[in-house]
Amino acid sequence: MEQRAIPLAQRRNHWMNQIAGHAAMRPEATAFRYRGVATTWREAHGRITAFAAALARRGVAFGDRVLMFVLNRTEVVEAVMGINTLGAIAVPINVRLAPPEIAYIIDDADGDVLVVDEPLLPLVTAIRANTQRIKRVVVLGSAPAEMEAFDDLVAEDPDGFTPPDVPEDTPALIMYTSGTTGRPKGAMLDHINLAGQSLTCIRAMEMFSEDDVGFMTAPLFHIAGLGSIAPNFVLGIPSVIHPLGGFDAGALLDAYEREGATIVFNVPAQWKAICAHPDAREKGRQLRVISWGAAPASKTLLRQMAETFPNAINIAVFGQTEMSPITCVLRGEDSSRKLGSVGLPIPTIQCRVVDDNMRDVARGEVGEIVYRGPTLMQGYWRKPKETAEAFAGGWFHSGDLVRQDDEGYIWVVDRKKDMIISGGENVYCAEVENALASHPEIVDAAVYGRPDSKWGEVPVAAVVLTPGSTLDIDSLRAFLGDILARFKQPKAMVVMDVLPRNAGGKVVKGVLRERDGEFL
Repeated sequence: MEQRAIPLAQRRNHWMNQIAGHAAMRPEATAFRYRGVATTWREAHGRITAFAAALARRGVAFGDRVLMFVLNRTEVVEAVMGINTLGAIAVPINVRLAPPEIAYIIDDADGDVLVVDEPLLPLVTAIRANTQRIKRVVVLGSAPAEMEAFDDLVAEDPDGFTPPDVPEDTPALIMYTSGTTGRPKGAMLDHINLAGQSLTCIRAMEMFSEDDVGFMTAPLFHIAGLGSIAPNFVLGIPSVIHPLGGFDAGALLDAYEREGATIVFNVPAQWKAICAHPDAREKGRQLRVISWGAAPASKTLLRQMAETFPNAINIAVFGQTEMSPITCVLRGEDSSRKLGSVGLPIPTIQCRVVDDNMRDVARGEVGEIVYRGPTLMQGYWRKPKETAEAFAGGWFHSGDLVRQDDEGYIWVVDRKKDMIISGGENVYCAEVENALASHPEIVDAAVYGRPDSKWGEVPVAAVVLTPGSTLDIDSLRAFLGDILARFKQPKAMVVMDVLPRNAGGKVVKGVLRERDGEFL
């Protein structure tokens, strides 16, 4: 009898085939839950296929970019999977951006189909006023007459649709970085990247139980959201998708309890609010893994997390969009012993700590961490010069200044562009900010350099204080006296109501430096 080979398309290791596999093997098991509504693997796979077929009928083809201006809901994941089923590329856009910033991404990505969440519809007119690219709009929810509803596309008959073979090196996502200087760049992440990210999460979070429930708080327009849902597709465990909106620590704790969440991720600012909530020591007792990333966490906060959730392992994940994103993990058993470290490099990557001439620095010395490996992006979309600069010497330059201790653990000291040179000494802003965060009257802090005729530059602390605080620079320097060397201590303090942050939540140090004259 003639032996027929299984088509290569069916053996591809990407998240579309993982979902298809669960639809075949566990069709009625829950894939997603959103606002109490469950979607099974069978339902999800059917809707994904139908959406892909509908897009194909409307002219979307392999390699096309489909823009996504969305919040958090099950349909977002289904839309991404449908786009990828065609070999097309999903381009999530940060909803906190202004219309001209959004228009820049749309023009740069060169896509003409926009998937938009119904609550964001009022912004589409403003976006279209800044770009002529958008030809078709698909709405997650009710659509006005000139647009199409996602559910209507999904309801169309997909008979006759045969998806193309999508190799693993096909870009799945273009994730635009929220850099604090210059225009955002689109990091091209392929299915190899996402498979590597899944393995990283499974190992780091010790995801070995079919009873686990992943809980999604991070926005799905961010790699922290899409990256952390990827391992759930590999394992076939439920993903609870939490709606975006004003962050409410109490509501989140209630949701953890109601949904039986076991694996959760939050950014440090969210963990700070959660740990301060009066219900935090009573709810969420079933949490098995509490993780954080996307921004630095102070030693004070890490201690609070350990005290509030003593039965959960605390996993710190560190990385950046261009690396899919995780590069280092601090596992639970090391949380106390290596408090303040971002952990060990993950086994699936290579890394070095180098000087400006790409020479390895000695253990304990500060240098830039550079990477390569299967989770490294393909490059920046249509930016060959920036890609070449980032990949100089055959390694990806992260821009993070770190030191590596004798056991190989990584300690981040600053972003390379934020380092201050004062009197010939290097002052690492992140180190000073970590010390500032330990002061009980400081709610938020950032450090930047101010030009100085004597020292070249001096560090300045921009802080948000607790209500009624009378903290001044002399009191602050006295507090820091046993923590930081004198040359690292801020020479001035600026009190602000709120620190300037970009749409990705990062402090924009450039704004602080530009406004510095106002603070003198």
